[in-house]
Amino acid sequence: MPLVNFGAIMNFAEEIETLDMAYYQAAAGNPACEVNKALFEQFAKDAGKNIQTVKRTRRENVTEMILEGIQNFTREPFQLNMEIKSADACHTCALGETIDTIKTLEERAERYYQAAADKMKALPEVARALKLMGKKRSAHLKMLDQLS
Repeated sequence: MPLVNFGAIMNFAEEIETLDMAYYQAAAGNPACEVNKALFEQFAKDAGKNIQTVKRTRRENVTEMILEGIQNFTREPFQLNMEIKSADACHTCALGETIDTIKTLEERAERYYQAAADKMKALPEVARALKLMGKKRSAHLKMLDQLS
């Protein structure tokens, strides 16, 4: 499905953050992941902040979203198998499997935000917000690498 305008890009960003937040919350509640509970709770909190950033950015740039069309950008490269993202499935995962899944979620989000920021160069405030969210995901990946 193509992401043809500002609104579609921001809606997909909100969808990513919402699904990821649910997974992080489930991971924090997984008894096998107790050792990393605080980290996963922080990731969930960061996803909630990113949702607010997406909503604020969409609200503050609503007039520009009508004018700016996007070419050659689709959601397919950033969609994951839904069973990977299932928060329900996380409750029975081993710690290593959960960390691997979270790394996959973080890498996907980082790629999406970088690509979306490149597509939104005509709207610098929007591009900056997307880049910031991508940097947060990059920082999460560094934290996860320290766990391994």
